[in-house]
Amino acid sequence: MNTILLATKNNSKIKEFKDILKPFNIKIITLNDLNENFEVIENGNSFEENAIIKAKYIAKETSMLTIADDSGIEIEVLDGFPGIYSARFAGEKTSYDFKNKLILSMMRNKDNRKARFVCAMAIALPSGEVEVVKEYIEGEINTSIKGENGFGYDPIFYLKEYDSTFAQISANIKNKISHRYKASQAVINILKELDLI
Repeated sequence: MNTILLATKNNSKIKEFKDILKPFNIKIITLNDLNENFEVIENGNSFEENAIIKAKYIAKETSMLTIADDSGIEIEVLDGFPGIYSARFAGEKTSYDFKNKLILSMMRNKDNRKARFVCAMAIALPSGEVEVVKEYIEGEINTSIKGENGFGYDPIFYLKEYDSTFAQISANIKNKISHRYKASQAVINILKELDLI
């Protein structure tokens, strides 16, 4: 069984990723399983650059095959904001309930509510070789916070085809359509090409 290090401490991301990779014979460990604190400066100008920075740094430090992601929400009428600043928007320690309310206030008088979730995933080998993929799902910013499932901006991300926010649909459905699911599928194809699964 091959082991992959998932370079995150975000329990919601970890659960999603483990659920997606469940059919494969892979042992997944995360930064929560290690006794080290990695100070990675994600100073890239895109989701792809940040994912690559994180994956390469941690793969080199741990000598393990590492997968890192950078994801967020882009809002068309706000020129793609918050984008790569999604986690840091209004302060890193600010709750997503506050962030969501702030975005809703910024969108109060906007007719164009188009938005998309973006996920870039990088796979890095300890040797420094790296591959990166990027996927997204299109939707809209809802007019209110709805739903108890999911995390982050899920309660304000509306999908017309489901007449629901990401936080109103089940994890089972979300894990078959999300930006992270699509990026994971691309990662799985790369892992297959490398004979790792």
